[in-house]
Amino acid sequence: MNLKSENMILDLLVQTDAEGIVELESTAGRVRMIPFSGTVTGPLFQGRIEPCGVDTQITNAADVRHMSARYMLTGVDHTGSPCHIYVQNEAWFSDGARPRPWHSVPTFITDSAVLAPILQQGTFVGEGIRDEEGLHIRFYQAD
Repeated sequence: MNLKSENMILDLLVQTDAEGIVELESTAGRVRMIPFSGTVTGPLFQGRIEPCGVDTQITNAADVRHMSARYMLTGVDHTGSPCHIYVQNEAWFSDGARPRPWHSVPTFITDSAVLAPILQQGTFVGEGIRDEEGLHIRFYQAD
């Protein structure tokens, strides 16, 4: 997938809470819940990932992994107005593996009057990649 840097709308630097990870394993599969927080930059929004974020990874008996992360961003939109953005980010990986980089499908809800027409009506692609800073989740406008 060729994602263009000029289409990037948000860049999240994620900090996981390793001590807060909860896991279970059963005959139906594995579940891993990873709490996280972090920072957000981008042309539309600057702020932070609230520490209530959680990435739930469910790997079924066929070794297909479903990642479902839900989190709240708090900060300011590009006009300087305070706002929130709720993010639901979904991805699926076969054979339990996660490609590098991996891609996802995010959806957004916001209380920003200027961001709502963009985030709540657009189509976006997420990309997760590790670099020297840590784990980045980048969202790109697809339409």
